[in-house]
Amino acid sequence: MPPNEPTWREAVAREFSYVSGAASAAAPRAVAVESPVNLVFGGVPFAVMMATPADLEDFAYGFCLTEGIVERVADIRAVEVERTPDGLRLNVALASERLAAHLARGRAMSGRTGCGICGIADLASLPKPRAAPKRATPVAPAAIGAALRALEARQPLNDATRAVHAAAWCDREGTILCVREDVGRHNALDKAIGAMARAGADPLQGFFVITSRCSFEMVAKAAAFGAQTLVALSAPTSLALERARDCGVTLVAVARRDHALSLAFAETSSKGGLAA
Repeated sequence: MPPNEPTWREAVAREFSYVSGAASAAAPRAVAVESPVNLVFGGVPFAVMMATPADLEDFAYGFCLTEGIVERVADIRAVEVERTPDGLRLNVALASERLAAHLARGRAMSGRTGCGICGIADLASLPKPRAAPKRATPVAPAAIGAALRALEARQPLNDATRAVHAAAWCDREGTILCVREDVGRHNALDKAIGAMARAGADPLQGFFVITSRCSFEMVAKAAAFGAQTLVALSAPTSLALERARDCGVTLVAVARRDHALSLAFAETSSKGGLAA
């Protein structure tokens, strides 16, 4: 990472009332940094994402895994983060066979959200679900509650700016092992996936918590890592529920510290926990 890459900047803010106008003197306020990040493979640009300039190596690994550019961490030989006049560049070195396969795909992306499907040519190109090879023991509701109660204190950038999302990887007892923050919800999850994949985490031994709504792409990314439980603070979309069913992912949404909804289009409940 280039040195001194800021994740927030200071702006001047003044509180005001819709009725009485200005209600306070100007004061400094932290604003989250949003930077264009260009992912480059073999010297060929592939995607431009708007992201928080932190944990970008993790982002590169997670993006490559969830996009299907690589199948395992070892397929990535190196990631170089480079500052350019227009933003940041991630130069990702792939194993030769993976680079050849990637370049043969002929797909280009230029998007603002990092959603993972921005550049596909037609509906037939939507990523196909990958069912988990084996089932994990259901995550206990108490573990989900423990993770949610601990998460707020693990988001320093959002605490300062109130403008970023977080994705956390938790063990089966609800202990948070990793948190990544980003202005993009997809990016935050990619960063957490990249970090845990690089650490060699077993996807059957934990679950993700995301602070955003749960859309199709968020389920697809969690499933690509191999996670079987995804907890979201907001509600899912219909396609997210369909993808969760097809991938065997338990989707827990509208999650609060003391309660949540286990949502599915098909019956998936089981005694003793939230069924995977």
